[in-house]
Amino acid sequence: MAISESGKRAAAVVSDLLTVARGATSVRETVSLNSLITEYLKSPEGSKIKILYPEIAIRTHWDSGGMNISCSPVHIKKCLMNLLANAFEAIATTGSIDITTYGKYLDQSEARVLGVAEGKYVVLSVADTGPGISPTDQERIFEPFYTKKSMGSSGTGLGLTVVWNTVKNHHGSISISSSNKGTIFTLYFPAADVKLSKKHVTKTVVDLAGTGTVLIVDDESQQRDITTKMLDMLGYTVESVSSGEEAIAYLQEHTIDLVLLDMIMDPGINGRETYERIIGFHPEQKALFVSGYSTDEEVEKAMLLGVDGFVSKPFTIEQLGQAVQKEFKKFQ
Repeated sequence: MAISESGKRAAAVVSDLLTVARGATSVRETVSLNSLITEYLKSPEGSKIKILYPEIAIRTHWDSGGMNISCSPVHIKKCLMNLLANAFEAIATTGSIDITTYGKYLDQSEARVLGVAEGKYVVLSVADTGPGISPTDQERIFEPFYTKKSMGSSGTGLGLTVVWNTVKNHHGSISISSSNKGTIFTLYFPAADVKLSKKHVTKTVVDLAGTGTVLIVDDESQQRDITTKMLDMLGYTVESVSSGEEAIAYLQEHTIDLVLLDMIMDPGINGRETYERIIGFHPEQKALFVSGYSTDEEVEKAMLLGVDGFVSKPFTIEQLGQAVQKEFKKFQ
């Protein structure tokens, strides 16, 4: 039984890793968000989780008009599955979960805050009556494998990363509101009748492809695996190490076109300190920084060393591909 469960968990992790690495599928259908939610709740997976938590009520609130979105149905259902799993586990005993859909026009100011184009959106919110998520955890919950028992005692550790990647690959946005009275995840998807502007058209792997060598420096093995898969798919030759000290030792013996440096590593020196030491013996070394904190003080210090490339965690394959491609163009 233990071997079987371990096998199932490993398969689930691989599945989620591939979802994160590849991004949402480009094959889209125009469907009603309401119908996708109904289908999931009636599915064996949806029924099973309700049986596991009999004291938690699920309430649905539908907006019946204009709920069509252009999407990958399987990815949208997986979003709902992951959000509900987190909500059930957060409540644990007695409480309720409200699933709400409605249409909303985002004006220029609202769209700017959410990082999307102005226009009509179909909104999905999942609200629970759990204990809430701390502000510190809210800043990092979409990072791969950043999980705590209060936010999920089972699963792969990639659930919310999958949600984030799926929403972004559908040109949408996600926001969180949380207090000690509960948490609300709100997802925004462009309504099906809204044409995406050219700047929001998803680039293909062919568009993002490149050649060259990249060294990934990250203390989290799963994050290294994800990033390696992404860059490998894009055609780059990839090496990886787990610390700044290992990166320094590696670069003293090898030549690499671009170093992809995680800003926060523990234990050992951080990304900024690592790069500072690297340019001591390789002053022309190109680097790209990765961090979950876009305003991190260490990032600002790193920029003073001459690095202007930055990727915020979590990232999609499109965001990573564009950032790496941009860095390679600087020295070609």
